[in-house]
Amino acid sequence: MNRRKFLGVTASGLGLLTLSSFSAFAARDSNTAPVQFAIPTNTGINGHIVVLGGGMAGATVAKYLRLWGGTGLQVTLVEKSAAYTSNILSNTVLTGQRTLANLAYHYDTLKNHYGVTLINKEVAAIDAASIQFADGTVLSGHDRLVVAPGVEFDLMPGMTSVDEYDTLIPHAWKAGPQTTLLRDQLINMTDGADVVITIPKAPYRCPPGPYERACVIADWLKANKPNSQVIVLDTNADILVEKDNFNYAFTVTHAGVIDYRPGCTITDVDSATRVVTYNQGLSLDNTVEAGVLNPIPPQRAPKLLADAGLLNSPDGRFAAVDVLSYESTAIPGIHILGDASSTTMPKAGHIGNQQAKTCVDAILRMLQGQLPDPSPVTNSACFTPITASTATWLAAVYQYDPGTKKMVIPAQHNNGTAISAPTASTRNYQDMLTWFNSLMGDTFA
Repeated sequence: MNRRKFLGVTASGLGLLTLSSFSAFAARDSNTAPVQFAIPTNTGINGHIVVLGGGMAGATVAKYLRLWGGTGLQVTLVEKSAAYTSNILSNTVLTGQRTLANLAYHYDTLKNHYGVTLINKEVAAIDAASIQFADGTVLSGHDRLVVAPGVEFDLMPGMTSVDEYDTLIPHAWKAGPQTTLLRDQLINMTDGADVVITIPKAPYRCPPGPYERACVIADWLKANKPNSQVIVLDTNADILVEKDNFNYAFTVTHAGVIDYRPGCTITDVDSATRVVTYNQGLSLDNTVEAGVLNPIPPQRAPKLLADAGLLNSPDGRFAAVDVLSYESTAIPGIHILGDASSTTMPKAGHIGNQQAKTCVDAILRMLQGQLPDPSPVTNSACFTPITASTATWLAAVYQYDPGTKKMVIPAQHNNGTAISAPTASTRNYQDMLTWFNSLMGDTFA
């Protein structure tokens, strides 16, 4: 696949991502096996790139560096886990529609077909010149380092250890054992007890995700715990994305099952009793007791990046980058992608995949002594289950604005705003499955 042709096609779609074209994209045949492209041998590009993190952004970088860079480019992917478990669709594990095994993606194709070297080790420290592993070994001599480590989670007020998330009150905002724990807690909850979900102040991973979780759990409760409800304590003043769709879901589709409370400041979380204390406007020291407590915590880039001096966003929680290349504005030679970076785009898997391709193109140009593309374009797409068989979607196009040096939704794209589905539907749910398979295939196959 020629990267200039690919990026040119992407750019040509600017402003044209309408309801019909988005649905057509999503409705590609999900039964078709993902294409594995041949690695070019004559690009003339040489070098060694190390990629830290094998999630949506990191895996895409590793694959496309080889796919666009050719056999002369050595790519090493460092990932401590043997497989990546998709956060996308992990809410359906809570309702029994999927299992975690259904969401596991391995690195065999990246290694065996694309020629990526895989190192399964835990990283202790990084700088532009080296990666220090927890076992004391060091990797160095590379030309550039790409870091895509995801996020870490803060303690909620009143908590004393992150272990409480693993054993008592799972956030399950990283798919894995906590997802299973939350699923088990829902099954074992007494009918008539409440599920309490807290939503942190933005930015956080997957903006529609907490509202989606409330919906899919509410839908499950109707059939399995009909006397229970979902109480949502949102730190934000209002629903952040797809406001009309989620408001309809809360007040009509799941009326009487979802109790949405915006503008809540959590002041204390008691993990043992599952009691949450919060303020809402002038109403202070309110308490709610949960049968199942699912606090979604505030999020930040991992400590590994903080220790390296990379967290230089205004709030000090994420890494500021030049979105022409995703190179750190704090330390040259390190590129930071996905949830750990500070950009105007949402923290989401599809965006991580898109950022990765922009980054790859920029690195390949830099290795040839060129400047990055001055006008990159990315597409954001996200589907949201509302029930076990219906979903909505949200889509946007982002273009580089040289004035602000940020990625923005241009005016010609729906008057500068994201496009959302007019209603939840079963067609959208089927399109969601196709979109998911296409995205994961593009990343890992």
